[in-house]
Amino acid sequence: MKDVSLVIPLYNEEESLPELCDWIQRVCNEHNLSYEILLLDDGSTDKSWDIIKQIGAKDSNARGIQLRRNYGKSGALNVGFAQSNGEVVITMDADLQDSPDEIPSLRDMILNEGYHVVSGWKKKRYDPPSKTIPTKLFNLATRKMSDIELHDFNCGLKAYHHEVVKNIEVYGEMHRYIPVIAKWSGFPKIGEKVVVHQARKYGSSKFGMDRFINGFLDLISLYFMSKFGKRPMHFFGLYGVMCFLVGLAMAFIIVTKKLIYAYYLHKSAPLVTDSPMFYFSLLAMILGTQLFLAGFLGELVSRSNPERNTYNIKETVN
Repeated sequence: MKDVSLVIPLYNEEESLPELCDWIQRVCNEHNLSYEILLLDDGSTDKSWDIIKQIGAKDSNARGIQLRRNYGKSGALNVGFAQSNGEVVITMDADLQDSPDEIPSLRDMILNEGYHVVSGWKKKRYDPPSKTIPTKLFNLATRKMSDIELHDFNCGLKAYHHEVVKNIEVYGEMHRYIPVIAKWSGFPKIGEKVVVHQARKYGSSKFGMDRFINGFLDLISLYFMSKFGKRPMHFFGLYGVMCFLVGLAMAFIIVTKKLIYAYYLHKSAPLVTDSPMFYFSLLAMILGTQLFLAGFLGELVSRSNPERNTYNIKETVN
């Protein structure tokens, strides 16, 4: 097993790759670290793959993996985690904005301070306000929902104990929430380190403003799946029954009112359909029934999942 695996997803980064790999090699050699560099080409359309092959020919510790199309950063990371063979796995972006000089200290925090995950914090950023302001809001919402006190969830520079990356799955746009996924998978010790953020040297960012919208939607999805993924009836069934009972109570009030008018007051009761409560009652009962059925169907789907009773085991003794 190597001392450290560098997992680097990339898309159209031909200019920065040689400089980045030379920098990583220099840092690891200076600190006597055995290393491997995994370069995940996520469907690049420039000469990135040719550059990766040249790097691999020069450095036997560098491996390139070319994906058939652009799957996104999460997909590339998931492949890299599966292929990694290091005691500590460190991810970084390929645009030279993450400094390889952080590798030894990140590794030390994992092995000597006992962290499962260490996330970088770009305290001083070289990004325009159009990126920094939405990022602050995104990080605030993630902290509140996950109860993980990190300042920069989306920092690409992170370190993981190898057990973490072998027991989590990253998909969609979930790379932003790997600390959250790790915590909910049984790896709660999550730390943070202030890291150097460098101005982009080549090219331009490959991410648009839509990543923030997708990020919040993914956070809601991740929260729901972590809480109710294996027991959807506990969510849909609970609110379905509550909604139905509220509608039933309103219907009971309407019927009781009509009976009082007819048998005790001997007056002509107003039509049930003239009351707005009648329609709210009907809506609540229909909605409650639909929610309950959604939970029931979710349970059927969940029970057919072969991983329904798959749980991460920390250790065993004889």
